[in-house]
Amino acid sequence: MRFLSATLDRVKPSPTIAVSNLAMELKARGRDVISLGAGEPDFDTPDSIKAAAKAAIDAGRTKYTAVDGIPELKAAICAKFARDNRLTYTPDQVSVGTGGKQVLYNAFMATLNPGDEVILPAPYWVSYPDMVLLAGGTPVTVAAGIDTAFKISPAQLEAAISPKTKWLIFNSPSNPTGAGYSRDELKGLTDVLMRHPHVWVLTDDMYEHIAFDGFTFCTPAEVEPGLYDRTLTVNGVSKAYAMTGWRIGYAAGPKALIGAMRKVQSQSTSNPCTISQWAAVEALNGPQDFLKDNARLFQRRRDLVVDLLNTAPGVTCPVPEGAFYVYPSIAGCIGKTTPKGVHITDDETFATALLDEEGVAVVFGAAFGVSPNFRVSYATDEATLTEACTRIRRFCAALT
Repeated sequence: MRFLSATLDRVKPSPTIAVSNLAMELKARGRDVISLGAGEPDFDTPDSIKAAAKAAIDAGRTKYTAVDGIPELKAAICAKFARDNRLTYTPDQVSVGTGGKQVLYNAFMATLNPGDEVILPAPYWVSYPDMVLLAGGTPVTVAAGIDTAFKISPAQLEAAISPKTKWLIFNSPSNPTGAGYSRDELKGLTDVLMRHPHVWVLTDDMYEHIAFDGFTFCTPAEVEPGLYDRTLTVNGVSKAYAMTGWRIGYAAGPKALIGAMRKVQSQSTSNPCTISQWAAVEALNGPQDFLKDNARLFQRRRDLVVDLLNTAPGVTCPVPEGAFYVYPSIAGCIGKTTPKGVHITDDETFATALLDEEGVAVVFGAAFGVSPNFRVSYATDEATLTEACTRIRRFCAALT
């Protein structure tokens, strides 16, 4: 009798976590490794947020809470959506989970049946397709390459929709590319969705506050109010507030959907960490000025990395609108050989050889659904980024 579930045959471990773990293992063995794989800010959590967490501990706020969030946090989330996105929600339309990943997973588990399709614009965050598969759904990839700035067109979306389509996942600015859809570009997609009332929209707005060059963030239900009743708007405090380890994500949407997600969560984790919830209240209600300061710092790092990578032979690095990633093409490196004799056949062999020969850890593009590319996270200091890009340029220049 088979012990492990057959469901696991449909999924694979997260490649981004695998890269980060490998880099840590190599460092522990004494290797000089620069890891550009992790998607988390190098900033510390702001002092006011840490103080709110300490105050919650001192006040004895350490007990179980409601399954999907304390009333104070739900109120702060409703205020955030009204303030930043001009979206009106009530607390019973809000779900708080242990990170954005759990919120997404809850939504899929609550809604997907065998045969249901979920449209994934690619490049996509590595966990999307596997979460869909775990929930019994079928991922449908719509690829957008470097020639379209990694953005899908309305015609592509229209062609991907079928009677079995249940969700479109929309992520802007994007992980892994940093590509951001303008209001007009997003309106083109929402116009398509308005013609297909059976398709729901799940947004991943985690990088909302990390935008550059005057790019204005917008979310689907904001652009097209007609989608409000079939949109789950997902966000969290991890990226913008440097709170990745606190594990708080949230979403707002129709009451029936939120109730179904609550049922899933009640039989998995129950409530998110109480102290983290109180910290998130301060994050959303407290000072917001530092968000723009952090975005300016990320933009400076972006410019540095883009400039340096575009001097590497065989590499083309577009300029992203937001997030803290670049997604350069290595089309000019395919078919070449490294000094150690490794033949570069795809982006995975490129990333593996780069780590082995130059000690730089990146995530290969196939993990995100579009090749030949790799993802760099520039959420680290400029000196480290300069050294890493110098090594990448040296590695590419040595290919023959």
